[in-house]
Amino acid sequence: MSKKLVLILLILGVVMFGAASLIKSDSKNEPAANKQLSFNDMVGRLAPDFSLQNQRGEAFKLSGVRDKVKVLFFNEGIMCYPACWNQMAALGSDKRLNNEKVVSASVVVDSPDQWDSAFKKMPELGRGIILFDSDKSVSTSYGMLSLASSMHKGSMPGHTYIVVDESNIVRYTLDDPKMSIQNETLVNELSKI
Repeated sequence: MSKKLVLILLILGVVMFGAASLIKSDSKNEPAANKQLSFNDMVGRLAPDFSLQNQRGEAFKLSGVRDKVKVLFFNEGIMCYPACWNQMAALGSDKRLNNEKVVSASVVVDSPDQWDSAFKKMPELGRGIILFDSDKSVSTSYGMLSLASSMHKGSMPGHTYIVVDESNIVRYTLDDPKMSIQNETLVNELSKI
C-alpha cells in the first residue's frame, strides 16, 4: 500500500471514531422523558417528566406539581371494567391520597371522548384525575407496556402504581397482576417518605 492510501485510511478511521464518540456523548444528554426506565431499576431515579391532558381538558405536568407527592396508576382504562374502574374510583376519592400533600392520577391510553359514557355509568370516576396517554409515549417511557400485570403486553399498561416524591424521584413501584385496590399499601408507603 502506498503511504498516501495508508494516510487516507488513518484519517478516515479517526473521523469515524470521532463521529461515533460524539453520537455516544449526545445520547447521554437526552432528556429523561425520551428514555425508557426499567421497572425494576426505577426506584431512586428521576421520573421522566410529562404533560398529559386530564378529563377536564387541562394539562397536567408532572414537574409542575410542586411540593406534592404524586401517585400514578397506569392501567388498561376504559376496556377494563369493572376492575380498573373500581381501582381508579377508589384512588381518586381517597382523601389520604388526594390532599394538600399528595395528588393521585390514573394514566390510561384511551382518548378522552371514550370516557363520556363511563363518567355517566360511574360518576365517582370523575372525582379523581384521569390522564390521557393516547399515543402511549408516557406509558412507554415509564416501561409500563410489558409488565406482568398487562394482559395486552406491548400495547397497554396493566395495573401498576408509581409513587414519585416532591423532587420527582421515584420512591415506590407496585405492579399488581391481582388487580386489587391498593390504597392501604400506598398510604403505608407514603408514610415512609
